[in-house]
Amino acid sequence: MVFNMKKLVLFIMILCLVLLVGCSLQDEASTTQAITTTTEEVTAMNTDLGYEQISGAQAKNIMDTESDYVIIDARTTEEFNEGHIEGAILIPEYEITERAEAEIPQKDQLILVYCRSGRRSKIAAEALVDLGYTNVKEFGGIIDWEYDIVRS
Repeated sequence: MVFNMKKLVLFIMILCLVLLVGCSLQDEASTTQAITTTTEEVTAMNTDLGYEQISGAQAKNIMDTESDYVIIDARTTEEFNEGHIEGAILIPEYEITERAEAEIPQKDQLILVYCRSGRRSKIAAEALVDLGYTNVKEFGGIIDWEYDIVRS
């Protein structure tokens, strides 16, 4: 009787181990699948936003190679005065809807938007799209900007 009981306990332990490992592998596979995002999916997400999210390096490339663009700094006056990207105009995120059309009359103007960390620039970019601007590129925050800044 003791021998059969040991076999039963061993069988139950092995069964639990197999179920545990199987569930763990399945969770890992679904997590990996959830993390994997293709370039096409990112482009589709950007299209859904109405504006394009680009990197600081991409924004710098535009600044170095293009001439007809506007850079909007969506931070506060105090933050702007501490340092900003050369050529940027200050339109705080909370003033975009009131000031954008007066400052940027062409709705198809290439507009690059940044802030401190990227949160306010996304809000500003969405507001610009809502106002009818069609060529808005948001590139995050100045804290990640690896290039020169102007200090007032």
